[in-house]
Amino acid sequence: MSNQTLDATVFEYSVSYFNIAFENILTGIAIAYSCIIATKIKVPLNDENAIRDIFLSKEYLKGQRFKAEYPPLANYHFDKETVENGGRADIRVLQVKPYKDDDAYYVIECKRLNNVNQNGKTGLNGEYISNGIARFVSEKYPMYENTSGMIGFVVSKMNIHENVNCINQLLQSVFTQINTEKELTKKQITLDFEYSYYSNHKVGKSTKTIYHLMFDFSSDT
Repeated sequence: MSNQTLDATVFEYSVSYFNIAFENILTGIAIAYSCIIATKIKVPLNDENAIRDIFLSKEYLKGQRFKAEYPPLANYHFDKETVENGGRADIRVLQVKPYKDDDAYYVIECKRLNNVNQNGKTGLNGEYISNGIARFVSEKYPMYENTSGMIGFVVSKMNIHENVNCINQLLQSVFTQINTEKELTKKQITLDFEYSYYSNHKVGKSTKTIYHLMFDFSSDT
């Protein structure tokens, strides 16, 4: 994945409907993923927090050198484990250039995904919904500008698009309280990253958008 070909503004959807600023952030995170894969670092597949911490290291999202190579990231500060209504959000993305206020931040939740019980409520796909998507829909976690993100760390061999279909089946048949208006649908936010999606959910009188990135670490298995 080359930085030159990553352009978060290149997509075929209405710019008024999607959040271009957040897509720029996700593009930077996707670049970090490609760099992590390129280094062939050993990723702790049984610990989603440890995987997240690789992203939130000085080599990547906490590093000025990395952020300078993808300038939109320089506008944001990345935190981990921020307290939100009794829960702990995995990643907070706070705008600092220009600074707005303490409430002007995006939340990204991270979950591991494997190929066990993919169609079951108690598998990691079910966990992705019940302790991921649901935290936004229930308003346990805030959604700045009606937007938030999820990252799935894929830790065992699978067809990722087919697994997304399994998540969608669970949303339709088991987790109906999630109020899904648009199931996980492919959305190409960068030219060189295939596994990006979005979903829409009814929260009160508003429709909220959750972006989903699926990062494949299964080559270590």
